Amino acid sequence: MRREPLALGLAAVLGCLLSVPVASAAPFAGTAPVVGGDSAMLAIAANTKSVNGSLDAVISGAKLKLTGTVSIYVPGQTVAVAAYLNGVLVTTQTVPINADATSVGGATGSSGVSGASGTSGASGTTGTSGATAGGSFTLSLSVKGSGQLTIQATHALTAAQELLVSDPIYVHLVSSHVHAGERGLAVRVLQAYLKRGHFIVGARGVYDARTQRAVLAFRKMADMARTMVANDAVFKGLAARRGKFKVRYPKQGRHVEGDLTHQVLALIGANGKVQRLYPMSSGKPSTPTQPGNFHVWLREPGVNNDDMVDSSFFNGGDAIHGYDPVPAYAASHGCLRVPVPDALSIYDWIAGTGVPVDVYYR
Repeated sequence: MRREPLALGLAAVLGCLLSVPVASAAPFAGTAPVVGGDSAMLAIAANTKSVNGSLDAVISGAKLKLTGTVSIYVPGQTVAVAAYLNGVLVTTQTVPINADATSVGGATGSSGVSGASGTSGASGTTGTSGATAGGSFTLSLSVKGSGQLTIQATHALTAAQELLVSDPIYVHLVSSHVHAGERGLAVRVLQAYLKRGHFIVGARGVYDARTQRAVLAFRKMADMARTMVANDAVFKGLAARRGKFKVRYPKQGRHVEGDLTHQVLALIGANGKVQRLYPMSSGKPSTPTQPGNFHVWLREPGVNNDDMVDSSFFNGGDAIHGYDPVPAYAASHGCLRVPVPDALSIYDWIAGTGVPVDVYYR
């Protein structure tokens, strides 16, 4: 979402969800901005809440909420908003301009994709009799594919108002499916979503084993198939903030919670909020993990004779420990197994004996 230089100001950022049909081509395809002879200008911006943070990216098929303003409002006028994917027109929408007290000039709005009219010369047209302070419009675009999405608004020359063309705005459109080992912006978006939910991810921009385990943990919490496949359903679920872990004992302070229903281990901070979420495997039906409220009573670093790695015992011989394998279902002898690569960081987080460990079914 590269920001172009702004000549006169930024559009205010609003939200509105509308379906977007494919329409005829916009009158101007990525042309230079145009300001009216009476200094009227057109601007368009993207709502930051529909764009993935500092990555300036939108998932393929997601709704990108847009808003725009015109500094001089004339009743009955419309604008055409065109979207180009990798330079090819993919959709346009014509929307009405509504009277609005907000003026474009000098407005700062929210951070995010923005564009304001540039400085190229005005077209010959009639005046703007009956004009008021300013107007605004809102819409939502949904585009599938990947690459650079360019969006520009145009007010065509009419008998009542001049030709106006906004600065274009730019958004990265990324695929909603990544594969094991894949690198790139789509993976970074996935990781950003996972981190927002406190799932532990791996190397930046790489769909590595740790990020795959984070997807598995999310899928467990979202009641989805327990796989490591990061597909459209995962992206949409993360964007919709599904899979949120609800802390059972928020007033207990710093502690561990083992959710036997979802097979997820949660590390809870002193403020009662989730800090980290990991996939785990608890006791199988023949040797189930006992639910209850326990405390870490013994810690054993390294690998013991039972191939348990970095163990924190909380109920007799039951411990939180690394092990291989850690299937997506309950398979242990009563312990809370975690992946070996995560075992040391969990062990270090627990740090000592006396830390509460709460084990329960949802």
